[in-house]
Amino acid sequence: MTEPAADKAGRHFAFWPGTLRARLFLILFSGLAIAYGLSFSILFFERYTSAKAVMLGTLESDLATSIAVIDRLPAAERPAWLDRLSRGNYRLELGTGVPGVPDMSGRGAEIAARIEDAAGQKFPLTVQAIPGENGRLQGHLTLSDGSPLTIDVTPRGVMPLASWLPYVFAVQMLLLVLCTWLVVRQAFRPLGDLAAAADALDPNARGKPISETGPREVAHAARAFNAMRDRIAHHLEERVQILAAISHDLQTPIARMRLRVDMADESPERDKLVSDLREIEMLVKDGIAYARSSHGNGEKTSRIDLSSFVDSIAYDYQDTGKAVMVIGPVNGTISTKPHALRRILTNAIDNAIKFAGAAELAVERRAAGEIVLTVLDRGPGIPDEKLEAAMQPFVRVEQSRNRDTGGTGLGLAIAQQLATTLGGNVRLYNRSGGGLAVEITLR
Repeated sequence: MTEPAADKAGRHFAFWPGTLRARLFLILFSGLAIAYGLSFSILFFERYTSAKAVMLGTLESDLATSIAVIDRLPAAERPAWLDRLSRGNYRLELGTGVPGVPDMSGRGAEIAARIEDAAGQKFPLTVQAIPGENGRLQGHLTLSDGSPLTIDVTPRGVMPLASWLPYVFAVQMLLLVLCTWLVVRQAFRPLGDLAAAADALDPNARGKPISETGPREVAHAARAFNAMRDRIAHHLEERVQILAAISHDLQTPIARMRLRVDMADESPERDKLVSDLREIEMLVKDGIAYARSSHGNGEKTSRIDLSSFVDSIAYDYQDTGKAVMVIGPVNGTISTKPHALRRILTNAIDNAIKFAGAAELAVERRAAGEIVLTVLDRGPGIPDEKLEAAMQPFVRVEQSRNRDTGGTGLGLAIAQQLATTLGGNVRLYNRSGGGLAVEITLR
């Protein structure tokens, strides 16, 4: 069987999430974040290019004007005009300036070209970089009267970022995460509701159908699920009706056979026929009981006193000479279906008496609000590897169940079905020291 490509990718990338919701969130968020980053980068680059062109153009025009003014001023008045003609990114100085190096690259070369264009052909210009001054440049030229002039250029950031810009970027990313999460949640909430409805599917309980609103595909899936649940309930109803009809039709020929057998002479064959007929009757009755237990019996929930309920079951067995004891304290009340719970306990107790000769009944109330009723015996137990199979219908574990003990293999299956209708479950386990425990948990 070919392994899905997504699962293969998940093995190669440790960060790849395991749920479809997380994967879709990661894909959408990554795509939107990359698109947003590209848009921001393009805008930043365009602003950077425009600002650099404006800065270099302004530098060239301002320098050309400043050099022309200084050159026309009398030598005595020039020092007073230096500050007026200087700008934020360059300063004019009279003199030869600081020695530098001719090696320039990148933005320094662009600025040097602009300074040369500003000086024009009238003033021979030498541009040098000042080592260790973070891009500082000096242009050296000689004015018309032979006086040296130095243009000290300190390049500034082409596009200074506002202090509030990182906060805006952070808010935008948070909004991006929130919107992506809302989109994924909105898309997967119907799928989660459908999965929850599938987990809680119980055709025996006539619960409300799941909502069929939402997008067209989701509504179609909801309608299909509701229709499937109705079909399952209908099939279960048909199964009960078929088994009830079989039971009704079998009772007449079984009664005739019993009458004929009872009228026959005493013989070993007659005894075998009586035993076979008794087993057939038991099989039919237990089969009907199993079918009805899976579909519920229509019993209403009522509140019962646990102590009185458990004691009444034990007393009923004791009155017939059966060794059934209640161990430990029993108190409190519970809302349940009394007849269904009694059938569960009697099935478990009957098995314990059949294979161990006695049974013990314990009740425990757990912190999570669960009520645990346990039927214990000291019989041969069931091999661990067959505990799960023992809960299946018509399964009889050979080590402890044979034709001498009777039974159809439906007692525990009926108990499990009834426990499910009560919102609980049945668990089997072998006791330390020998024996079997049947644990009924009600929530």
